[in-house]
Amino acid sequence: MSISQVTSMPTSDWVTRSLHSVWHPCTQMQHHETVPLIPVSHGKGVWLYDPDGKRYLDAISSWWVNLFGHANPRINAALKDQLDRLEHAMLAGFTHEPVIQLSERLSTLTGNALGHCFYASDGASAVEIALKMSFHAWRNAGETKKQEFICLKGSYHGETIGALAVTDVAIFRDAYGSLLRNAHVVMSPDARQAQAGETAEDVARRAADALETLLQERADNIAAVIVEPLVQCATGMAMHDPLYLKLLRQLCDRYSVHLIADEIAVGCGRTGTFFACEQANIWPDFLCLSKGISGGYLPLSLVMTREEIFQAFYSEDVTRAFLHSHSYTGNPLACRAALATLEIFEADTVLQTNRARAACLTQALQPLATHDKVRHFRPRGMIWAFDALIDDPHQLATFSRRFFAAALKQEILLRPIGNTVYLMPPYILSEDEIALLADRTIAVFEEIITP
Repeated sequence: MSISQVTSMPTSDWVTRSLHSVWHPCTQMQHHETVPLIPVSHGKGVWLYDPDGKRYLDAISSWWVNLFGHANPRINAALKDQLDRLEHAMLAGFTHEPVIQLSERLSTLTGNALGHCFYASDGASAVEIALKMSFHAWRNAGETKKQEFICLKGSYHGETIGALAVTDVAIFRDAYGSLLRNAHVVMSPDARQAQAGETAEDVARRAADALETLLQERADNIAAVIVEPLVQCATGMAMHDPLYLKLLRQLCDRYSVHLIADEIAVGCGRTGTFFACEQANIWPDFLCLSKGISGGYLPLSLVMTREEIFQAFYSEDVTRAFLHSHSYTGNPLACRAALATLEIFEADTVLQTNRARAACLTQALQPLATHDKVRHFRPRGMIWAFDALIDDPHQLATFSRRFFAAALKQEILLRPIGNTVYLMPPYILSEDEIALLADRTIAVFEEIITP
């Protein structure tokens, strides 16, 4: 079948044929007997369109990747230009201009604290790289006992075997537990755990104290602590105070443990600063980026690290090299998309503009913040989340799917996590789109929460 034949298929054919041939991710396929599968023919700005012209406001940035809208003309132009220059070349023994420029620009954004970039294609791969690099750096330094890792309760770092080992979300890891190397799981600084009279900073201190107790016992065996700075996304947008990151940096320094910041979902301006770690005025030893770094265009991930980590591998001895690779490492097209994305950040003063945009949407969502069936309404940069108060177990179990289906009828793409509704829209929402998104999110919530 030709491409022209594919794009002219009736909508019903798209759905039927996809269900028979495509195994969709994070999906119980049987649910699509009742939950609609949405065919997407094209996108423009914050909107996705099906073949019949029905539109959906992409309020979750297509799994948190699309920062500047679909079919962005500036990113499109950069990719079209790159297509006529170089589509791909292996990065082992070769290099090219887009990967050099991207590495230099990202390093500059850290004040050159993180001066070396190692590339892969997806977030889980970046986490795998950071874990392996930490372990190997310690081994090269003669610290061969440092083979263990620490993650937070409710953490999510990916679904490959290494990344899954430091993920603490049961639905992702229970089926594969016997394949995994166990990690230490410590208290999350999730501010929702605040007891009477406690602040988010108090919770952060309690969580840091719990981590220190473990480090006092096991620091000689711990290679690294991995954390999602400021927001643990997949566990239900658990947000914490920046103080936790500052205390975490201090503990890692005190006990000679690496700090891995998984900014795959929370980097690239999502929390209000380009890197979430900036809000604690700290830099980790490894920083993982993916998702939004290419503007949602092409698979790209990377790990940024310090000069001393790089030097731990720098040797004539090949066994001391970091022997890890991906066929599409540093793909020129993906790097060019990332460069175009960074250029938009700079040219449009995106971080400053987002502050005004975020304040506007926060205000528009205030009816949810004060709703008697809502708990923990919480904004952070360009992330909004709230928890639905649901007592009936059956209603709770089906809340996410019912909300998703009802939102589609209102032209909104939202996918709650359990009873947590969250919004992570692209950074280009107009005032009218902000009003529409807020009004319809509130309307869907009222519909679903009312018996």
